[in-house]
Amino acid sequence: MTDHSTNAPVEVLRDGALKATIWKNKGENGEFFSTTLTKTFEQNGSLHDGNSFTGTDLLRISELSRRAYACIGGLRDAGKRSEPSSRAQEPAPK
Repeated sequence: MTDHSTNAPVEVLRDGALKATIWKNKGENGEFFSTTLTKTFEQNGSLHDGNSFTGTDLLRISELSRRAYACIGGLRDAGKRSEPSSRAQEPAPK
């Protein structure tokens, strides 16, 4: 399990009270992204995040998941563009 307490999310997508939080993590095989799906609710005057969804939330969760998937694809692509090439640079032609 990944500890998100010291790690700020790279993106938060919302649909009303529903939230997809995208985290960047480092593992043995390099960086990867994970997503936490939650629903914000108020209890005793405080806001909390839960992970229980009603039947009417499920379609919205699936669309939020689709958006998170696309966002992670963009983050991966951006990361690939910013990494230096592993190939040796050839001299410029004269």
